[in-house]
Amino acid sequence: MTIQIDKHTMLVVVDVQNDFCPGGALAVPEGDKVVPVLNEYVEKFMEAGAPVVFTRDWHPPDHSSFKAEGGPWPPHCVQNSEGARFHPALFIPSEVEIVSKADEKDEAYSFFQGTDLAARLRQRGIKRLLVGGLATDYCVKETVLDGLKYGFEVFHLDDASRGVNVNPRDSEQALQEMVAAGAKRISLRDLVAHD
Repeated sequence: MTIQIDKHTMLVVVDVQNDFCPGGALAVPEGDKVVPVLNEYVEKFMEAGAPVVFTRDWHPPDHSSFKAEGGPWPPHCVQNSEGARFHPALFIPSEVEIVSKADEKDEAYSFFQGTDLAARLRQRGIKRLLVGGLATDYCVKETVLDGLKYGFEVFHLDDASRGVNVNPRDSEQALQEMVAAGAKRISLRDLVAHD
């Protein structure tokens, strides 16, 4: 499968933050391995003049997903903390958009949740989303599924996502769920820049 990068195709880089990388509060095993691959995607999109968006968890200190508040997770990606910063080796061009999610008390795994983003993307003529980052079995999956629900053509970046795998097969099942919903699985070699 060959994917043409053009102005109707957006790269969505999900939550590549220090707390989700090795040494972080909620580390995804080998989470930092996505960084060099995502950097290549970002460069290809910038060269093609195609849009790129970076999402980040941006939690208040009393976020509902934290164990102290009855949630399943340790505190992570608290607003303005070191853990909430993007991985230092991640290439973030100055002109890209950064979308903060779950910045109120409620959880939001998907970058569409609680925002008018779907309508805004449609207004900009975006038709396709290429989604990668952390973690395959949570925020990547939910962003992919919501993208499909809102009528976008959505591609999962197999070479640029990693899962938490709270249970051993979570990522595998997440991939099956995404494909069953209509997502396609691709990697870097499937991209061609628009002429």
